[in-house]
Amino acid sequence: MSTRLTLFCLPYAGASAMSYARWRRSVPAWLDIRPLELPGRGSRSGEPLPTDLVDLAAQLARELRGETHRPYALFGHSMGSLLAFELACALRAQGLPAPRALVVSGGAAPARRDYLRFRDPLDDEQLVAELRSLQGTPSAVLQHVELMRLTLPILRADFLLCGRYRYQPTAPLDCPLHVFAGVEDRATPEQLQAWSAHTAAGFSLDLFPGGHFFIHEHERDVLERLTARLSAPTPARAGPAAQSA
Repeated sequence: MSTRLTLFCLPYAGASAMSYARWRRSVPAWLDIRPLELPGRGSRSGEPLPTDLVDLAAQLARELRGETHRPYALFGHSMGSLLAFELACALRAQGLPAPRALVVSGGAAPARRDYLRFRDPLDDEQLVAELRSLQGTPSAVLQHVELMRLTLPILRADFLLCGRYRYQPTAPLDCPLHVFAGVEDRATPEQLQAWSAHTAAGFSLDLFPGGHFFIHEHERDVLERLTARLSAPTPARAGPAAQSA
């Protein structure tokens, strides 16, 4: 691929932009990995934590306004998949150029998610139990009192952000939509395939070994498939295609 492409990456719940920092060293030169920092964490820790996912997407779209004239794509994992989808919708609503592709990872389609699990705030014990069940946080981190003191309020706010979100039907996006998922994750094949209704361009579903954090467990395979999807020509609208990595 000769044209340089910027990939804006949206973090999962409780994470900062640093969760994608390693990717920069492992992708081709034409792909510019740009993790987006959300308010309330990392370099934006002085800002209030968001309370409405759609409003947050609109805010991010305004912040990216000056960067959408160059080729770009969106990627989001877990909570980030919802946010990446709503960001694509917000960019369209603000009359900005569409992404070359939307890649959503580790989550069911917006209308097929169980939001009730996170409609009420979780206490610290419940949050730690949720982290353990997702198997993406080392035990040493979970036992680090000071680190958990900083992390849990962000994680609680992000879970509430997802719990308060309700999908509002909208026209399909005019860009290819690619779904990545772990075969041992919670989302069912039907919940993943339902993403196909949100694109008027191409659709693909790629399955990887592992659970919710397959993007870290199988990082090399994920990045190889990601670069392949982003470098491929935009396909014509067709029936859903599923592949397993």
